[in-house]
Amino acid sequence: MQPVLSRRRFLACSAAAVGGLGLYTWQVEPHWLDIVRRPLPIAGLPTALVGRTLAQLSDIHVGPNVADWYLARTFARVRAIEPDIIVYTGDFTTLSNDVFAHAQRIYADAPHGRMATLGVLGNHDYGRRWHDPAYATRTVEVLSNVGIRILRNELTDVAGLSIVGMDELQAGRFDPATALATLQPDRPALALAHNPDTVDLPGWDRYAGWILAGHTHGGQCKPPFLPPPLLPVRNRRYVAGPYDLSSGRQLYVNRGVGHNEQVRFNVRPEVTLFELVQTPRP
Repeated sequence: MQPVLSRRRFLACSAAAVGGLGLYTWQVEPHWLDIVRRPLPIAGLPTALVGRTLAQLSDIHVGPNVADWYLARTFARVRAIEPDIIVYTGDFTTLSNDVFAHAQRIYADAPHGRMATLGVLGNHDYGRRWHDPAYATRTVEVLSNVGIRILRNELTDVAGLSIVGMDELQAGRFDPATALATLQPDRPALALAHNPDTVDLPGWDRYAGWILAGHTHGGQCKPPFLPPPLLPVRNRRYVAGPYDLSSGRQLYVNRGVGHNEQVRFNVRPEVTLFELVQTPRP
């Protein structure tokens, strides 16, 4: 005859399970980085870029809520891969008293691409209530000092690939008309935009291709088989991973490296390592 589980033992086991889950979501998963490897097909990609690697880091959130040791370890892992291009899709910092000194110290060890290191700003990079342009300017200065070029509604060329960087939507700075003004329709292109909600706004008519975004953190906590209960986007379809859009556009939403609050469940932090693939022009 099997012994009957006593109520006291049941409660003790339940408490231990809850405590273990809490410890996991607080101390383990927020620091359990997932390096996601996937192809990035680009129409008309120059032959010189075929097979090259592009790493996307997003939502690093240097500040009081993300451990410095974890960011140092993350940066070291990316450096060891030696990507050809590295893009940062916003939220470099979280507002704090010593934010710029802290960011200068941490980003001094940030990984750089062998060919280019680019980024765009996120809402947190505009300081309090996302509307402090002086804060954004200081952020750009810090990043420029360590070799990260921030694109603010502008375009740059990397070995024949046009990379377009959109400024931040929640700061009221998203301006696709300016960003895409010099885009040549016969050139292969890639776009960066922190907030995935930007893809639903007008202004993308001249662009076809991939848009790399972040912002959502994948929801940070996601019950199995259910959508995350908290998601900072209007279009709750955009959680994490790839999405097909209209007019020849595709979206990839990165789950982010850091966090606002140190908790993750079923949503590991992510660095995405893309292999550039050439596809025929439509």
